[in-house]
Amino acid sequence: MTDQPLIVLSGVNKWFGELHVLKDVNLSIGRGEVVVVIGPSGSGKSTLCRAINRLEPINSGEIVFDGTSLPAEGKPLARLRSEVGMVFQSFNLFAHKTILENVMLGPVKVRKEKAAAVRERAMGLLDRVGIAAQAEKYPAQLSGGQQQRAAIARALAMQPKAMLFDEPTSALDPEMVGEVLEVMTTLAGEGMTMVVVTHEMGFARHAANRVVFMADGLLVEEAAPAEFFANPRTDRAKDFLSKILTH
Repeated sequence: MTDQPLIVLSGVNKWFGELHVLKDVNLSIGRGEVVVVIGPSGSGKSTLCRAINRLEPINSGEIVFDGTSLPAEGKPLARLRSEVGMVFQSFNLFAHKTILENVMLGPVKVRKEKAAAVRERAMGLLDRVGIAAQAEKYPAQLSGGQQQRAAIARALAMQPKAMLFDEPTSALDPEMVGEVLEVMTTLAGEGMTMVVVTHEMGFARHAANRVVFMADGLLVEEAAPAEFFANPRTDRAKDFLSKILTH
């Protein structure tokens, strides 16, 4: 276990045409740290999350993962991506494969692991996220909450060093949000390094080590959750919190 952070973003800039979506972002994330990224829509949160495993290429700056600068493409990038699990708004499960097959796919195809060992691990993960009973079903037979839990199990099957969550509950019906956040909270408690973009302030309060507030492509402030929610330092954060916490 080293003290060096697992993920470091230095002077990261990203443009979409004329739109400057990430402006000189500096952020480092320690091993086992849970960082929740919040902010108004269009603030660059999702782009930041996707830049960490280069799903979104950056225009300038550097991103270092586990001591290595992010490769631009090719095999080294694929190797790095397999060490960073990603869970999106949409579950992206393969419709024609069972839940168990979905979870096994990465380790077997990408890592060339033996199917028997992977199957055992996959079943253990499905049990951990509470859907072992659904292993032989197809995605369409599951609720949205179950599908998202399957997607988390699929990401964990690669035994990643970090997990990125990009608004993982925003496409779910309200009654299913809790079951997904519960799995994420457990994961956080077990020491998984996590970067979570979310609108769920309860999760940010309870599960985060640090809250990062973004607005207009800038990392405006960061603090421990208790401090951030009780005592935001910037007008931008105060304004944001006054809008969401009163409703």
